[in-house]
Amino acid sequence: MFDGKSVLITGGTGSFGKHYIKTLLERYRPKRLIVYSRDELKQFEMTSDFNQECMRYFIGDVRDLGRLTMAMRKVDFVIHAAALKQVPAAEYNPMECIKTNIHGAENVIHAALANDVDKVIALSTDKAANPINLYGATKLVSDKLFVAANNFAGDHRTRFSVVRYGNVVGSRGSVVPFFSKLAAEGSDHLPITDPRMTRFWITLQQGVDFVLKNFERMYGGEVFVPKIPSVNVVDIARAMAPTLPHKIVGIRPGEKLHEVMCPGDDSHLTLEFANHYLIRPTIQFSREVDFTTSRLGETGQPVPQGFEYHSGRNPHFLTVEEIRAFNRLAGVA
Repeated sequence: MFDGKSVLITGGTGSFGKHYIKTLLERYRPKRLIVYSRDELKQFEMTSDFNQECMRYFIGDVRDLGRLTMAMRKVDFVIHAAALKQVPAAEYNPMECIKTNIHGAENVIHAALANDVDKVIALSTDKAANPINLYGATKLVSDKLFVAANNFAGDHRTRFSVVRYGNVVGSRGSVVPFFSKLAAEGSDHLPITDPRMTRFWITLQQGVDFVLKNFERMYGGEVFVPKIPSVNVVDIARAMAPTLPHKIVGIRPGEKLHEVMCPGDDSHLTLEFANHYLIRPTIQFSREVDFTTSRLGETGQPVPQGFEYHSGRNPHFLTVEEIRAFNRLAGVA
């Protein structure tokens, strides 16, 4: 699908972006792979790993519509991964989070339409479902913008979809490298926010593969949610450092005890497929789409009324040993 095509990823120097670029180069022969991000040092460092002839590096911020529009010239596919993602930082710096996560999303949409991009997938988060923190609220707005963009695309071929998933094992800012660092430095304990806390768990490669597959299955307007396991924060600590005691430090500003990816209030819109869920648009499109059958021929069924995909009630929880295996798979054991 990506052979001979031009692909741009915003926030391309982040954990997801680098792994996405690596996977595309291994599996396809793209015409151009464009990394769009605002950090020149990270781009410079990234060139030592990815300097193939097809690679392009654009310094730019998603807040800058003009620069974004220029970067998307003759681009076929866009992955929007740029965001301000730290929950406490967003609580203390709300306007900055809004400028990047909401206005930046709007700019991606306008730039994609201006360049007649084929398909756009925006990365979301479980925190966008029933949000209680500003980060989650801005990502919910972003999700709504990308879904609605299909309606005002007019005669453009451009289609927009959203991929929503949970915590990524080993990504920057996640708990696994944090616990690993504390253990390596000889800490006498591991800090636990709340022993009841649960999270959805996914590796970077699983996230990348899911996004790649959704470019093939999307019509435009879907929110795709993978079926993934849950973990308990205490079990993560036991997997990382089984001999270290735990110290309860309390929930950080804006944090939840549990996360949700398919809210119960959206159950009438949610379809269950073999390996994922799909949340249909709340609005009607000018074109008729039967979301029960994907472009890959997969068929989905409506979920029961009130169904909620909840990290604390997930039927699949990882054991301590399985968490260790996940960490090894993610290269952070």
